Amino acid sequence: MDFVIAIEKVRQEWLGRVRVIEDDVSPSMLRRIAAMLDLDPDAYPRGTLLPTHWVSLFAQESARQGDIGADGHPEPGVTLPPIPLPRRMGAGRRVRLPGTLRVGDALVKRAEVAGIEPKMARTGTICVLTMRHTYLVGGETIAVDEFDAIYREAVPPGTPSPVNPGTPAPDDAAWRQAAQVSNALVFRYSAITWNAHRIHYDADYAREAEGYPALVQNGGLTMQLLLDAAVANAPGLRLIGYTARLTRPIYVGARITLAGSAASEGRMRAWAADAEGKLCAEMELDFA
Repeated sequence: MDFVIAIEKVRQEWLGRVRVIEDDVSPSMLRRIAAMLDLDPDAYPRGTLLPTHWVSLFAQESARQGDIGADGHPEPGVTLPPIPLPRRMGAGRRVRLPGTLRVGDALVKRAEVAGIEPKMARTGTICVLTMRHTYLVGGETIAVDEFDAIYREAVPPGTPSPVNPGTPAPDDAAWRQAAQVSNALVFRYSAITWNAHRIHYDADYAREAEGYPALVQNGGLTMQLLLDAAVANAPGLRLIGYTARLTRPIYVGARITLAGSAASEGRMRAWAADAEGKLCAEMELDFA
């Protein structure tokens, strides 16, 4: 009951709050993004049209160092609601991409607290935080990203974190490609997105404090790799929206498979699977 009361207080104080973050889609940042994605860093001069889904790599929160908590995230209440559960992980998103993005654009992000929902799950009490990120260029909306994060209870020291046992990934792929989730790749993605969550780089913390067997891959990076692969396998089409769901952790150093169906009538399914063939992420993509 105390948890329900605490969550209701957070809802009353935080639901609907908006933070505005301004950023430039700068050539220097594009060089870093391209290099991280193993693309030519010199291929993105000012004015270059970009994949609009790359917009999530910009306008990140920049909490002061003194506001960073023990897990590497900003302390509760600094940039996100003070939900009284200690562990936060990305879960999924729903994205619309009505506009275009170019190198040199002046970007504005409106980050709105859109939902705070306590639930009972197989692993215990959780709370789902939904952030609605609206990206604008010149006053026009180019993307709307509703992102879900799940807050969980702490695991007792030395206890393994509960993990979804997993289901087999689809076996009817029209395309597939392998990817290596290396330490360097995860580090570079975390640097670009200013994500200091210690489960991505501090193995002792990941094991001892959060109960994982190894460093955990960043879920945003999984989505980025899968989106880029899907778009590359839909030549001549423009991505206008997608939904995504993370279903099972991927550990740093793992080899994964990115796969999907052929684009048909403007739709495509895509997914990521681990070395055991278990489904780790899935997407439904819309093209025009």
